[in-house]
Amino acid sequence: MSQVLSAIRRRATADRNALALSTTDLAWTYGELAERVDRTADWLCTLAPQPSAPVAISLENSCAWVVIDLALMRLGWPSLPLPTFFTAEQREHALRDCGAGLLIEADLNATSRVAGIGVRARRLDLAPVRLPAGTAKITYTSGSTGRPKGVCLSLDQVEAVAESLVTVIGEDYAGAHLPLLPLSVLLENVAGLYATLLAGGRYHVMAPQKLGLADPFRPDLMRLASTIAGERANSLILVPELLRGLVSVMSVSGLRFPELGLVAVGGAKVSPSILAHAGRLGLPVVEGYGLTECASVVALNAPGAERPGTVGRPLPHVELTVDDGEIVVGPRPFLGYAGGEPCEGAVRTGDLGQLDADGYLRLDGRRSNLIITGFGRNISPEWVESELLAQDEIRHALIYGDGEAALGAILTPLIPGIPAEAIAAAVARANANLPDYAQIKRWTVRPAFDPAVGELTGNGRLRRAAILASHLARQA
Repeated sequence: MSQVLSAIRRRATADRNALALSTTDLAWTYGELAERVDRTADWLCTLAPQPSAPVAISLENSCAWVVIDLALMRLGWPSLPLPTFFTAEQREHALRDCGAGLLIEADLNATSRVAGIGVRARRLDLAPVRLPAGTAKITYTSGSTGRPKGVCLSLDQVEAVAESLVTVIGEDYAGAHLPLLPLSVLLENVAGLYATLLAGGRYHVMAPQKLGLADPFRPDLMRLASTIAGERANSLILVPELLRGLVSVMSVSGLRFPELGLVAVGGAKVSPSILAHAGRLGLPVVEGYGLTECASVVALNAPGAERPGTVGRPLPHVELTVDDGEIVVGPRPFLGYAGGEPCEGAVRTGDLGQLDADGYLRLDGRRSNLIITGFGRNISPEWVESELLAQDEIRHALIYGDGEAALGAILTPLIPGIPAEAIAAAVARANANLPDYAQIKRWTVRPAFDPAVGELTGNGRLRRAAILASHLARQA
């Protein structure tokens, strides 16, 4: 039995008036939420009485998303949250890669309604795919390439994270949680929704447009900040770029959030200077660390026990070690990938770090070239570079932007002296083949990379560190 669903029913019995889920227009008690979850589960059974394939959810943040997710949990059917920021190609890949059997989408004209929203359930005629036994949720990140892998998680693995977070943070922080990240992102789904319900709090969900997040990569920060204050949110989960934005708005406008008791930030590296600035402004920020293959959060700086420069201690259910500088997480954080072999043991994260004498984890970087933007999107530079190199005007391209709001590029032209307008047109064509979070927003054109000074290997591969160092020297 699900720990989250059991907690909902216990809370409904203990306090008939306790609110579980709300928007600006409605509020449901824990008992009312349980009733709607049961009703939605019955509706799903009419669509697929004995599904062997995952059910995909493609909705913006809403009460409907929450209720459908919990109904799938109640039925024990695998769910596939689809981020709305995926490209059509990535979305199609995720559906086919896990063999999804049903797709639930918003439809204003649909006769079926969940939590007041018209939804359409469409059967998919896709080839079945082998999933690890016990798969409850399949998560596709933004992808280090255009075709990300489907991380398969059991209900126990997902709920272990949520329960650990409640243990570490404490139920005293369970007030009104306002989700800013998409619920299709595992961090918000598990650390936001599930942890809030386990702790007996209220999940106050709003449409992205009302939050100023209609375009999550170009947020209306003033509107976002005003909404957080106006809705009297008690807790938030942010990616570093949103934290930077709120700090900036607070500094310029003088706006403060006296109701906020907890702001958790994760998904990418956070600048210590930003954390310090947030603290001076009275923003109660705690930094954490995690990855999809570990059902999101692995370590967290618990409120009142923060250690600057670290991402906190590992959560109680986690066995974390450091092997040859690489962070290894066990005992079995995920089941495996869709269509792949089961994962039976610990996960080598590819992240470099160290544990201090008190068990706090310090991150030292990544073993690979993977870029994690300030919005928490994982991007392989080779993927984006390949689109740039497909343009006739560009000879070499190097992508950077770890921890930043957008990607930058260092470009060399195929023909010296090519007009700037031609390079701009080439970048625009490359961007047209990339999702917004992986597009190039700024670039520098310079002479060809030089193997004589260590910028290229003997067979022409980029020496990234040398090129970036040269780039920084040129900018100085």
